[in-house]
Amino acid sequence: MSLFEIGAFLIGLSALFGYINYRYLRAPHTIGLVLIAVVASLAMLLVESLIPAANVDALIVRVLARIDFHETLMHGMLSFLLFAGALHVDLSALRERYRTIGLMATAGTLISTLLIGAATWLLAGWAGHPIPFVWALVFGALISPTDPVAVLALFRTMPVPESLQVTLTGESLFNDGVGVVVFTVILGVAIQGGEPSLVHIGELFAVEVLGGVVLGLMAGYVGYRAMHRVAELNLQVLITLAVVMVCYAAAVRLEVSGPIAMVVAGLFIGNSSMKYAVGDRSRDYLQMFWALLDEILNSVLFLLIGLEVLIIARGGFEYWMGLLVIPVTLAGRGLSVLFSIGVLRRWEAYSRGTVAVLTWGGLRGGIAVALALSLPPNDYRPFILSITYVVVLFSIIVQGLTVARLIRRVVPAQSSRSG
Repeated sequence: MSLFEIGAFLIGLSALFGYINYRYLRAPHTIGLVLIAVVASLAMLLVESLIPAANVDALIVRVLARIDFHETLMHGMLSFLLFAGALHVDLSALRERYRTIGLMATAGTLISTLLIGAATWLLAGWAGHPIPFVWALVFGALISPTDPVAVLALFRTMPVPESLQVTLTGESLFNDGVGVVVFTVILGVAIQGGEPSLVHIGELFAVEVLGGVVLGLMAGYVGYRAMHRVAELNLQVLITLAVVMVCYAAAVRLEVSGPIAMVVAGLFIGNSSMKYAVGDRSRDYLQMFWALLDEILNSVLFLLIGLEVLIIARGGFEYWMGLLVIPVTLAGRGLSVLFSIGVLRRWEAYSRGTVAVLTWGGLRGGIAVALALSLPPNDYRPFILSITYVVVLFSIIVQGLTVARLIRRVVPAQSSRSG
């Protein structure tokens, strides 16, 4: 099967499921795609279990087998999705909440990793499925960061108080760098043994995160200067595409954080270039292009998330343990939010319902699945992969469909209107 045929299959299926969702389910587009894909996948698995010779899922499995989900997302789609998301974020609003965003993205991620890892280790032992503590921490590290793609896709479809939206969006955009560093360090310990030194962790964090910031600023500035000197709309779009692809490729080669570089470059161009380098017509053209590209890539990504059950189920699907771990991940998230807000309450004001919304609205998505799929083959990979997948599905479908109702219930009406 050629690359074009794979792309045609995914785009065609995304359009079909999107049409079904629009006509019948009426769920938010990305959530509807996941839901329909999961139902279709489970139906095919059921038919296969009842009639093994039917082989109804052969085509989809063949397509999925040709796609490296981790490589496709982390070294492909994610660069465009993060840049497109950051392009529409107001930098001045982020500055107003920089304390909360910074603390939740760093200390909050570490606290959540430890709490979820320890609780999962205890729960797995109690349930008769023990795993080493370090591998439980690996799960805690990959599931703790909120997914910027899932969060941004959700908040485009519902009214959210501005302060909460800025906080959750900013945190999800920046905690990837911290999450990947923590995940990399703990996974290295799990595979090679030994004790990670604080110096090594600090060096890795500095190179990944600070290097990504510097690279993103450089790429954003070059893009801004180039866009400022041309008035051709198509060329300006081409410049932004070059910024994304060249910058992310450089980040991979330099071993710095590509996601952080994309966020910084997107914020720079979205706030500087859109205000000073281009006119109103160019601004609308660029925003429409990136909104469309974002929608297409999101559709394919969330479709793949729903279909991945066909692959994961073949490796031993511990769905019941995943259901037990869901409250653990929510509790870890809630306690990390409580810590961050408790520390900063003296300097920043928070509306009623902030903890509940930040906890329930902190969605997990494709990045967690991609990190779980990147784990090397061992006795614990199927367990971690299956519980990660269950948590992600619950997060996208259940939390995604109910967070608007939660906001209406717990956030004061005046705060909802004004932010």
